[in-house]
Amino acid sequence: MAPTSKMALGIKRTSRSRTYHRRGLWAIKAKHGGAFPKAEKPAAVAEPKFYPADDVKPRTFSTRKPHPTKLRSTITPGTVLILLAGRYMGKRVVFLKQLKSGLLLITGPFKINGVPIRRVNQAYVISTSTRLDISKATKNLPDFKKDDQKVIDTELIKAIDAVPDLKSYLGARFSLRDGDKPHEMTF
Repeated sequence: MAPTSKMALGIKRTSRSRTYHRRGLWAIKAKHGGAFPKAEKPAAVAEPKFYPADDVKPRTFSTRKPHPTKLRSTITPGTVLILLAGRYMGKRVVFLKQLKSGLLLITGPFKINGVPIRRVNQAYVISTSTRLDISKATKNLPDFKKDDQKVIDTELIKAIDAVPDLKSYLGARFSLRDGDKPHEMTF
């Protein structure tokens, strides 16, 4: 005997016990000694939860060999550079060497203008025509950022003192005024 055909959503037409008997679950339970048989779980198939809309190509590994960053021809060890960005913007610094990463290792020296040993991208410096002989200072150049700032400074300060007015030049900040055209200037 079926109940009325119009039912509210979520209400089943037959009760739980009526469904149990109608599906014949009682016979399955009786056949297996009063308990439902344990269903064997099918082997888990690793299927993704979704499939991409487009065909995605597998990643191919690059065969490109990394090339070291080419150093600008105007930048050589001992060149005085002007920093264009960052904490020490406008400071004049001495270039020591190029690191494996392509960055430039520079120093103020710290004792003269407060710029410690730092790594700088060459895109953020202007090279000047002022050169310094730092062959003695770079023989024992330490690995990056050790407590050897004083060792480097003492060697560099000896080389800086040998050039007249270089100490005050390095200590002065670089700045531009209205109408100055840095691309037309020679540093």
